[in-house]
Parts: sequence; structure tokens; C-alpha cells
Amino acid sequence: MEGPHHKVGLAGWVRFILKALPLAILVFGCLALLLLVRLIERPIYGQRRPVTPYITQFVCRNALRIIGLKFSVEGKPLNGAGAVVANHSSWLDIFVLNASKRIYFVSKAEVANWPGIGWLARATGTVFIKRDPREAEAQVKMFRERLSLGHRLLFFPEGTSTDGRRVLPFKPTLFAAFLTPELKENLNIQPVSVVYRHAEGADVRQYGWWGDMDFGTHLVQTLSAAKQGSVTVVYHEPIRVADYDNRKLLARDAEAAVRGSLIEAGVLD
Repeated sequence: MEGPHHKVGLAGWVRFILKALPLAILVFGCLALLLLVRLIERPIYGQRRPVTPYITQFVCRNALRIIGLKFSVEGKPLNGAGAVVANHSSWLDIFVLNASKRIYFVSKAEVANWPGIGWLARATGTVFIKRDPREAEAQVKMFRERLSLGHRLLFFPEGTSTDGRRVLPFKPTLFAAFLTPELKENLNIQPVSVVYRHAEGADVRQYGWWGDMDFGTHLVQTLSAAKQGSVTVVYHEPIRVADYDNRKLLARDAEAAVRGSLIEAGVLD
């Protein structure tokens, strides 16, 4: 069985090169295009971004095709502005969730300074936040401004990625911002399950990226694999925030919805 740290042989390196080159051309070529379009889009529309999210979605859908990861969607994505919360298994989630719907990720501030990933995150309109209670008021203002533009903001309430075989408890602290008077009355939160299925003969944790795993090593392992599995994005019924007064209950119900699809798929340990 191929494990998450399988040895990459000659055939594996050939597969890696044949996928990595077109993937790099796709991502960085379209990043250059996106930045050029932003030179026109930004002065006219500011953060509204009526064009560039389509470039991001095009990149992500075709990246999954290059990787060979079969992709499907169940349920109906939230229309209009709102928040989306999902389980987090891998860096692949960025491609998978952008492929299924035009969204904007909310990420910890440190990601903005990561080589490569940080550049892509900034270019695609990611919202960066500091995990500091003193920043709470500013963050609520930022969320309100982005939601008023019709953006769907995506959060990973687990706070970290996993091996894909578990859902960590959703941190209720994140949900406190949704319950502020400025947001709660008109805000819907849609729970989303990202369900990875390993390839036949591969380790059940094939796509998980957790602990101290190095990104480059995991990228090589993923692209060099002899067989690829599949991923399904399951959109659940949106939750009306105005029905809640307690962030813990809101987090619990969102987590239960996300966990349910992974239990149904038989991927949870």
C-alpha cells in the first residue's frame, strides 16, 4: 500500500514532472493575467472584483484535472453574500473549494508572508486576520465591508489541517464575530464538507496534510502518485445566524453538519 510518505521512484518523478510543469504554467501564467486584469478592475470596482474570481476558478478547476483528482459537487451553494465554513484536510482544499464556487478565504495573517502561497492568496482577495482579541472590532468591520460587496467568505473553524480522517472541534471563538448586531440579522452560514477518497491501493490518508509535514514533500508525493482518488464538495443547508444567541451552539451545529457527510461517506476513523 502506498503510504502518505511513499518512496518516489523513477516513474514517480516522471509523473511529478509531467504534472508539475503544466500546473506551474497554469497557476503562475494565470496569476500574471489576474494581476494585469486587476490593474483595470481595481480602480473601477475596488474590492468588488467582477472579473478576476472567474480566472481563479478556471485555474482551480483545471489544476484538479492536471493532478487527476476526480471532482464532484453535491447540494446547492449559497447564493449572494454569506459565510462558508468547511473542514480542512490539505492545501488541496484551496483548489477544491475555489473550483466549486467563487469564494474568498479568510486566513491567519502569517500566510500573507509565505513564499508562493502568500502571493497567490493576496492576489485572489484573501482576507487576512490576526488571532488577537484586540483586533476583533476591526475584523468585524472588515467582514461587514466584504459581505456588503456580495462576497462569500470561507473559514476553516478547525484552525488547522488534518489527515482527512477526522473533523476537529470547530473553534467557537471564530463564530463570535457572526453574532455581532452588525452581522447576525442578515447573515447566513453554509456548512460545507470536503470529502476525499483515496485511490485504490493507496493509504487512506493520501490527501491529508497535517502536523509538521513539509509542503514541498507533500506536493511531490501527491503529484507522483500512480493513482489518484476523488473529492466531493457537499453543500449543506445554510444556517440563519439570527436564530442563535450562543456562539458555541452555532459552532456545534455547523460542525455536526460537516461531520455528517464524512460519517456517511465512511471516511472518519
